[in-house]
Amino acid sequence: MPLLEKLQWRYATKKMDPSRPVPADKVERIIEAARLAPTSSGLQPYEILLVTNPAIRKRIAEVAWNQQQVVDGSHLLVFAAWDDYTPERINQMFDYTNDVRGFRNEGWEAYRQQLLATYPQRGADVNFSHTARQAFLGLGAALIAAAFEEVDSVPMEGFDPAAVDDILGLHARGLKSVAMLPLGYRAEEGDWLVNLPKVRRPREQFVTEVA
Repeated sequence: MPLLEKLQWRYATKKMDPSRPVPADKVERIIEAARLAPTSSGLQPYEILLVTNPAIRKRIAEVAWNQQQVVDGSHLLVFAAWDDYTPERINQMFDYTNDVRGFRNEGWEAYRQQLLATYPQRGADVNFSHTARQAFLGLGAALIAAAFEEVDSVPMEGFDPAAVDDILGLHARGLKSVAMLPLGYRAEEGDWLVNLPKVRRPREQFVTEVA
């Protein structure tokens, strides 16, 4: 299927078949798509936790309105953003970029100093709001990749982030959960949404052309 047909095929799956695990190679390609997603200044200020442990997923479901996709899907991706921009984190990514590229660029180093003089001083609340938005870029890439792989998924914000952070030990790592993405295969008989038409506003109500 062409990509747009696969995006038409995907929907926010309400019930997943626990007897059908997603193959590991598909999961890895979905994660890789998120890893390759763009982020502001290339800082990549979030991480993904791949949760397969059934007991942990059960605990997470209990603080996620008991949404059963968390336990019925075979894999759960938790997108966790940096709780703040620190000089150490900024420098680590700039240094890593220099190592990968094998040289130091004067403009790039000037940009490093600009971020160091700006981001840490903005405060943790402002910075976490920014890092969370970057994590959603990765979530979008993972959603599209899942559709391309014909793997069902459902993006979730309906959970208690502080409780998920505690379950996964994120606070000690300077991370906060912002979104989750269960991966699995639809159980059509129990899913009220599966056969309903996809509803999106028409183009003329969605796009404004500025010529």
